[in-house]
Order: sequence, then structure tokens, then C-alpha cells
Amino acid sequence: MSQPMFSNVRRDVLCALLKLLASYIQFPQRAELPTFKAAHVPHVTGTMDGTYFALVPPRRSEQVYRNRKNFHSVNVQMVCLTDQYISQVTAMFPGSVHDFFILQTSSVPHMMAPLTKYQAWLISDSGYPSLPWLLTPVKHPTSDAEDRHNEAHAHTRQVIERCLGLLKARFQCMHISGGALLYNPQKVCQIIMACCMLHNLVLRHHIPLLDAEEGVVVLVADEGDMGSDEEEDDENSADSMAEQIRQYYD
Repeated sequence: MSQPMFSNVRRDVLCALLKLLASYIQFPQRAELPTFKAAHVPHVTGTMDGTYFALVPPRRSEQVYRNRKNFHSVNVQMVCLTDQYISQVTAMFPGSVHDFFILQTSSVPHMMAPLTKYQAWLISDSGYPSLPWLLTPVKHPTSDAEDRHNEAHAHTRQVIERCLGLLKARFQCMHISGGALLYNPQKVCQIIMACCMLHNLVLRHHIPLLDAEEGVVVLVADEGDMGSDEEEDDENSADSMAEQIRQYYD
């Protein structure tokens, strides 16, 4: 197949897939809220993290795409449910953009804010500040209860790490070991969205990894994201976390 023909086919396939995006990537409504039955943190409905997808940056804005790990990428926010089903994706920002800025501009705060009265939580690492609906680790634990909270939090957050590892194993163009995507940033983000949709489609139909893929699953925990750009958490958020710890870990 010639390069021009491949480009046309790629464009048509991406357009067809993205038209179905809303049918396969859906944030649950209140009545559908799942809970992590195996988790040690009560009322957790999903886990959230940011991850990098390497690309060849535009020449005029090369520095904007250089991330904290010193390679060029886009920075993508994902939320997944208990079964590693991706429920929200924000793919539109260069690698240098901070995770919390992406969260603020995404649809997640709007979708989660009404659910706080139902004690619905998302879990994330300490690259994010604590919010009334976002549960993060205690940065400097001073009690056994806070230690237990952090241990339970880390155990539960493994779901998003496995999800991202599975996604990058199945679609190896998304893993840095496969090199950088050679398309403009907008096209790269479209490819990422399409792969997330196909990931959900595969899970929905219980299609296993191929034998050749099983050996390359990589858990992508961004443990370097310790600490937030926010100097102080919102007072109500801190109170929410403290109450959660008192109620379940004291």
C-alpha cells in the first residue's frame, strides 16, 4: 500500500472510530456508580492518572512538548473504573502541562462535584491536590491510621496502573519503546482517543491479549509525580480526607 493511500485509509478509519467515541467511553451516572469491591478504600468509584505518549514535536513549539522526563510527548489524563474500563480521557495538552491544570480544564470536576453528597471518590496520586471528590495519599503521615490509609490507597490505585500498562501493551505504538508517533499533535491525540475506545471495546467482548503481547505489559506508575504545585489544599478537601481516615482507619 502506498503512503498516500495509507494516509487516506488512516484518516477515514480514525473519523469512523471517533464518531462512536461517546458510545464506548462513558462516565457513569449516579445510579450506575460502581464501587471497588476489592479495594481497601470505601466508596471509590474510579482511579485517575496522567500519562505520556511520545511524539515528534512541531519545530516551532518543541520545548512545550518536552515533559519532566525529558522526552517529547502529549500529557493525557485518564479515569478508569474497577474493571480497567476507561471512563474519561482528556487528550489535548503538550507534555509540559501539569496534571492538575489538565484536571481543572477537563470535564471530571463538573461530573464529580454533584456526586460528593453520595460519598463517591476518585483516587489519584499526590501529583494532584486533595479535593472533596478526589482522594490522594497523606503526604506526611503522622499516625497509624494515616499509614493504613496510604497503604490502602496505593493498593487501590494499582487499577489505573494496570489499565495504562494493558493499553500500552496492546497498542504498542503508544509505548515509548515503540518509538515516537510521527504525526502532528492533533492526529496523535485522535489516535490515543481511538485506542482508548478500542481498549474498552476489547474489554467489553472479553478479548484476551495475544501471546506476543503478554510479555510486554508495563505497569506505568508515575511515582515521580510526588507533590503538587498547590501549596495548600482546600480546607474543605482536607477535612473530607481527615474524616475518611478517622471513619475507616482509626
